[in-house]
Amino acid sequence: MNVEEEVERLKEEIQRLGQIQPDGSYKVTFGVLFNDDRCANIFEALVGTLRAAKKRKVVTYDGELLLQGVHDKVEITLKATPA
Repeated sequence: MNVEEEVERLKEEIQRLGQIQPDGSYKVTFGVLFNDDRCANIFEALVGTLRAAKKRKVVTYDGELLLQGVHDKVEITLKATPA
């Protein structure tokens, strides 16, 4: 699976697990994503996929590197897709 496909899958999983916001974006915490069984089966390197998505301005979150346990409460925002 290439990076673009992984980012697309990440978007789907954030929509599945996250809460939709009034502006059309979705929010989910890193802990929810990291501890989800389906995400664990899809993503070999969830942190790497998140960094790639952040670089492409698909998601936003505070910090550079997210670590399980330490950053479980960090909110990841999937930006709203333009209509």
